[in-house]
Amino acid sequence: MQTTNVPAVGARYWAALSVASVFGANMGDFVSKNLHMGHWSGLPPLAVLFVAVLAAERWGKWRGEFYYWIAIVVLRTAATNLGDLLTHDFKLPATLTIAALIAAMVALLAASPRTTQTQDVPTTDDWYWATMLTAGTLGTVAGDWVADDWGFGLGGGSIILCAILAAVLFVRDTMKMTQRSVYWVVVVAIRSAGTTVGDYLAGRHGLALGLSVSTPLTGLILVALLVCWRRTPLPRTEVAASRS
Repeated sequence: MQTTNVPAVGARYWAALSVASVFGANMGDFVSKNLHMGHWSGLPPLAVLFVAVLAAERWGKWRGEFYYWIAIVVLRTAATNLGDLLTHDFKLPATLTIAALIAAMVALLAASPRTTQTQDVPTTDDWYWATMLTAGTLGTVAGDWVADDWGFGLGGGSIILCAILAAVLFVRDTMKMTQRSVYWVVVVAIRSAGTTVGDYLAGRHGLALGLSVSTPLTGLILVALLVCWRRTPLPRTEVAASRS
């Protein structure tokens, strides 16, 4: 993606990514359950939609970060179904799946270029999106693992994972840790918490709003956050670089 279409890391970015994670978790369940597409049939249309978003961003006339956030939500939706496909349909053990996904992320990070696109955001190339999909899938499995296998339930799991996320962000900001690996640790923490929070909002063991309510609700919250909380303009040097 072009630099001007990618938001910089900061409080607004992490807040939006967290809401997008909850929204994507609900969207994944909405696609598989309410649209009756299951965990597998919804993946090809989501892949086509993702490619269309990237193509529009590359060759379209409009500019804006909405391309980035749409791509994030589409990937998060696909990751929810992919994670459930692995553990629910294929019946793979959660611990084995988590270990395999961590290994996949490490391999992707080792192979990808060590460059940044905006402030602390890794370059949004194919490696980035593959890592984001893997992180979302890992978060889906990890969130369910904490809530179900550890017996904390959706409420307890949400509290624990949100506390872990807050601690990770606090340590990152306090110690000024801007390494690429730290960025992805935060992303996985956000994805894990987003899974349990999304299920808590929609599920009968939580607020029981139902997917038909929680999905558009979290989507509207994301849009409102992005519209009302304006992003910080990029420095002139970065804008100039993005246009060259």
